[in-house]
Amino acid sequence: MSEGPGIKRGFREPGDKPKRFYKQVDVAAGDAGFQVKLDNRSVRTPGGVVLSLPTRALAEQIAEEWSGQGEILDLVSMHATRLANTAIDAVPQARDVTAASVAHFAASDLVCYFAEAPAGLVRRQVETWEPILARAERELGLTFVRAGGIVHQAQPQATLDAVKALALALDDFHLAALAFSTALYGSAVLGLAALNGWLGAEAAFDASRLDEAWQEDQWGVDAEAAERTARLRTEARMLERWLAALA
Repeated sequence: MSEGPGIKRGFREPGDKPKRFYKQVDVAAGDAGFQVKLDNRSVRTPGGVVLSLPTRALAEQIAEEWSGQGEILDLVSMHATRLANTAIDAVPQARDVTAASVAHFAASDLVCYFAEAPAGLVRRQVETWEPILARAERELGLTFVRAGGIVHQAQPQATLDAVKALALALDDFHLAALAFSTALYGSAVLGLAALNGWLGAEAAFDASRLDEAWQEDQWGVDAEAAERTARLRTEARMLERWLAALA
């Protein structure tokens, strides 16, 4: 974060978290969108650009992250702020690479790999994933080859090209969200489903972890795995609000 909000003030040892340096957090309309203000100073991205958001709702979501900080700033927990930084600093200069990363996940998409057993898990996968795959084909023209087991199944190049084209057609904020969600889910199909409102971002996260949920039902919940799931679910909830704020 650059000098705008003053986050570089003072000397810190490597790894130290910065102290909170502001009291008031507001949202204000600007020439190019909505800005988050810390004591009337605009928040800036790590690249030094004013953090200008396309909607007030998105600016308010980010403002809440800054308001919710304690005496010490935990920047890692500010998921919406970090995603906005990516949308502003990184995506515009790397749109093709970002879209290609989405297509890369589509090439081995999670929801195309169905278990061969047990029957209960297979049924759960079919009930959850097949309607989404069918809708992707019907509404987006994306035809995916299903596979049984974990052996790689190549997808049609036309499908991968179409996924990349769909990603490139998005504005920077939606493209950043799609790339983020695709990596979160391990699935471009689920990322597109959340983006298009076929299901919520948190529901898409649940769809991405059917195997893990099945194992938990059978054998119980591992504490370390539960902590990781909770952390990722927080990101999915942020994403759901982010997409709603852009609508």
